[in-house]
Amino acid sequence: MAAENRPSSNSNSTNSNNNGNKGRKRKYLPHGKPVKKGLYPLRPGVQGFFITCDGGRERQAANEALNLLDTFYEELLHGKDSSTKCMSIPSKPLNKITKFKDSDSSSDEDDSSQPNDQNVEKSAEEREESTVKKQRLEVDSSNCENTDSDKAKDKPIDDLIEDELKELGDRNKRHFASLDSGCNGVIFIQMHKKDGVPGPSSIVQHMMNSAASTRKHMSRFILRILPAEVACYASEEEITKAIKPLIEQHFPTESPNPQKFAVLYEARSNTGIERMPIINAVAKSVPQPHKVDLNSPDKTIIVQIVKTICLVGVVEKYKELSKFNLRQLTSPQGSDHS
Repeated sequence: MAAENRPSSNSNSTNSNNNGNKGRKRKYLPHGKPVKKGLYPLRPGVQGFFITCDGGRERQAANEALNLLDTFYEELLHGKDSSTKCMSIPSKPLNKITKFKDSDSSSDEDDSSQPNDQNVEKSAEEREESTVKKQRLEVDSSNCENTDSDKAKDKPIDDLIEDELKELGDRNKRHFASLDSGCNGVIFIQMHKKDGVPGPSSIVQHMMNSAASTRKHMSRFILRILPAEVACYASEEEITKAIKPLIEQHFPTESPNPQKFAVLYEARSNTGIERMPIINAVAKSVPQPHKVDLNSPDKTIIVQIVKTICLVGVVEKYKELSKFNLRQLTSPQGSDHS
């Protein structure tokens, strides 16, 4: 019996050793690498929107931000009535009575008892009305035509449907994409900007002005939305070099209206950079005749440090618009701008 128990004890010991080895392998396989939160991290060279939200609600806030940015981008690009399709609607409603041959109504008797000259006059009016309607439809249809109408005539229906599906697919990719900021309570929406379209600063400014005027609740999880027109590594030298085109755009040297400006600095997950050298470097980049005014600036240069990345954007009426806090701006107490 003792001999029979020995193999089992050895097998148990080998099993325990194997389990221990497996446990150790599981523990050290990742090699201490942190798990990535997103496939596409925030990096230098991008532009978009720096957005703060409730902690733990980054995903919901990103979805809200994508929808909001799409809406206000379309408003700036095409106007508020961009979603309405072009339709040919007559200016006056045509209220005609439909008559059936088998009906014995009194109206039929009245129509049959009318003189022939009245019937002739009616038919002339109907012909004139039909010609006017036809002309109106032709004018409306010509206004709704686009430049691709000639190409569409030569294509079969299947190709037209495929082209439309491709266009919808490209639009679903959108001009905006969510990037991993690496910080809790912070999301970043990248904008694939094209020439001749509104940039992040214009979109955010339009959004905040609309929120201030309508007081309409727009989101549940988003707090602040700030434009990030420049993204670079967080060092004094890199920031000074990267913001030159931005400064030339918002603060031209030869300007008839000098701007008063202020520099706002915030840092997250980075304690190795000193605050004042960055602020001084940004302020010195703005040429004369523009001057610093911390009390009532016309424009505010916002510098956000997120880990090793620096985001810079320029906004107007920062304090008047509740520091671009969308929740405060649309709340009943939002009228008291802080």
